[in-house]
Formats: sequence, structure tokens, C-alpha cells
Amino acid sequence: MKDRVVSGYRPSGRLHLGHYHGNLKNMIALQETNECFFFVADWHALTTVYRDTSKLGEYTREMVLDWLAAGLDPERCTIYRQSDIASIPELVLYFGMIMTLGELERCPTYKEQLRELDARVVNTYGFLGYPVLMAADILIVDAELVPVGEDQLPHLELTREIARSFNSLYGPTFPEPQPILSKAPRIPGTDARKMSKSYDNAILLEDEPEVIRKKVRRMITDPARRRREDKGHPEVCTVFSIYDVYMPDEIERVAAECRAADIGCTDCKDRLSGLIASDLAPFRERRVELAAKHGLVEDVLRRGAEAAGPIAAGTLERAREAIGIGAL
Repeated sequence: MKDRVVSGYRPSGRLHLGHYHGNLKNMIALQETNECFFFVADWHALTTVYRDTSKLGEYTREMVLDWLAAGLDPERCTIYRQSDIASIPELVLYFGMIMTLGELERCPTYKEQLRELDARVVNTYGFLGYPVLMAADILIVDAELVPVGEDQLPHLELTREIARSFNSLYGPTFPEPQPILSKAPRIPGTDARKMSKSYDNAILLEDEPEVIRKKVRRMITDPARRRREDKGHPEVCTVFSIYDVYMPDEIERVAAECRAADIGCTDCKDRLSGLIASDLAPFRERRVELAAKHGLVEDVLRRGAEAAGPIAAGTLERAREAIGIGAL
């Protein structure tokens, strides 16, 4: 049988290049070779937007349309909304009983977000417990493989630890899922930090060529290269790091041009923005076509919940039996 794969995204609006190269391309490829479950993580979204949930529905629709336009096919994978799977919260409860605060507080992503975002927003029980909910998302469908970016590896390791702890306490119940890392490097944002809409530094998949050009022009290059004739140091340039995604066979030539000052930073940025815009052109065209199909997203999510729901219910029942919940 094919290995089962699961992955999910928070509905925070339209997707960007970091999503696309960091994980989405992996998901598209995996649907051809594996049994795939891809979900809209709307409960996860509440960890940061619980004060204003007015756009959750809109963002869910936009993200699913982005998935479909990028190449996910509901005939080849199961696409569903997290909150449509009623078994997940009960499994979160059981996992939360065996996790320590220290294990959660040591998660690197948790500490990073505390630094980067308003502590009043993320210093909550829900945000701290994000990895426990993630573990339930993965294990509720007995996933064996999880496509993740490097920043999510600590979370996945916590999932594996939860599975091991549960199995040790109550008997073999869950598999220990393995990561599938994207071959693409992390895509930096326009300010050199991780690309994120929260940081307002993202190039969206929907962006038109002129918008892409303006955003790329804001990117940080070699700070020591002040004049056109100055020789550059591509290893410290944010723009150069993205060239490896779009021109992998010519990366050495691009580096040599920079070091010899044969090309200026502005010209280099414009060349990159052209490559990005050209690569995204088919996505933009298909996105418009899909958005015009009334009821498409609703139908995809309904069918996905009908497929994933019974699997999740069976997993939960197995966990309840292992613990002894409901036994007399």
C-alpha cells in the first residue's frame, strides 16, 4: 500500500513563494505517488487571530483556490477543513495529558514567535499547545510521512515523541511519522527574514509582474556593494539565494557576474523578478478560472470531510480503547 501523507496550512490569506517552494510543490508531487490528506488548519489559525475571526471563511476559500490553481487535485488527494473533523479535539485532550510544559516551551518556533509577534497575542495556552494540535492532525489519519519545511522539524519531532509516549504508556497505537523535506532552500522575504505575511515581506503567488518587480527591488543585497562598479559578495545577498530556485544550472555564472561587477544589483533584481513572474503566469491564469466556478471550494471540502472523517473516527476509537476511556 502507498504510504499515507498529511500536511496542512493555516488559512491566513493568499499563499506566497515561501509556501510554494517550501512545501506546496512537494504536496503536488506526492499526490501522484502517495495517499495524501491535505487540510485547512483553521483551528491553528485561532492561535494568533482569535480576536478577529471575521476573515477565516474568506481566507479558507482563497487558500483552497490557491492550492487548486497550483496543482493539487481533489481526485488525487483528500482536501478537507480541520474543523470539519470532530475527532481531532478529543485526541488533542489525550495528548495534552502526557505532554510536559517544558517540552512545549523548548520548541524553537514557539520562542521565535514570542520574540517576533506581540506577546499579548501569542502568550496563550492555545499557542503554547500548537504542537499538540499538530500532532493530533497528523496522527488522527495515521500519517506515515509529513512534508515540512526546516522550521517545522521541531514540531514534527514533538509529534513523534507524543506517538512514542502514547505507545509506551498504552500499547502500540500510532506510527511515528517521518519528515519529507523540500529540496528547495528557505525562501527569504524582502527584508531577509523568513517570508511571512505577518512580517509584510512576502511575494504572493497572485502578484502581478509589476508588483513582483517592486517587491524584489526592495530586497536586501550585498550591503558592502555601494556602487555599480563595486564587486559583490553573492553569499550574503538575499536575491542571490533565490536564484538557486529559478536558475539552478546557472548559479555559478550568476555568482561570477556579481563578484566581477558585470551586473548591477538593480539589473540582477529585475532579472529575478522576471523569472518569478514568468513562472507564476500559469498559476494566475488558472486561479481566475477556478474562482469563477461557484461552489467549487465548498464541494471540495465537503467531499474531503466525508473521506477523512471516518478514518479519524476509527483512529480516535482505537486511542480510547488503548487508554481505557469508556471501559467498564
